[in-house]
Amino acid sequence: MQHWVTVLKAAETAAQWHARQRRKGAAQEPYINHLLEVAWLVGEATGGKDPDLVIAALLHDAIEDCQIPRTEIEAAFGADVAALVADVTDDKSLKKEVRKQLQIDHAPGKPMRVKILKLADKTSNLRAIAASPPADWPPQRRLDYVAWACAVAVGLRGTNAWLEERFDAAAADAEQAIQAAA
Repeated sequence: MQHWVTVLKAAETAAQWHARQRRKGAAQEPYINHLLEVAWLVGEATGGKDPDLVIAALLHDAIEDCQIPRTEIEAAFGADVAALVADVTDDKSLKKEVRKQLQIDHAPGKPMRVKILKLADKTSNLRAIAASPPADWPPQRRLDYVAWACAVAVGLRGTNAWLEERFDAAAADAEQAIQAAA
């Protein structure tokens, strides 16, 4: 039971850390919606048996987007959660193209739990591209994002069939929405 109290603490912490952040889509929804969706996908994929992974899903963008030190995450939520968050954090000192290629290159070698978290994140992002794409992203940029997410997902396959089905549906929905809007 204590684990789920910590999950709620993580949700509240994520909401505070990302309070001023919005999704890039035209709807400008609160960023916490993305974090909650990723956490829900992870929870469903693991049958609720990995609270630390759900916590990491709630906090997965804290280092990258909010500059929260890994040590702060570890102090509040433990070394396992901090390591999971760090493992899905891009090095923002690298150029965007390099970071994107590194995600493709490193995906196959990631531990299973990290793969589940990354696949849930990509699924949520594709759902956002379909439902409320960034207004300043032309169709080709959106299609490029879908293709890149699919390339990353190739290396994440074989970890969770349920989540892979959700990813595939999100990718198909995103492509269909882009083509319908073009």
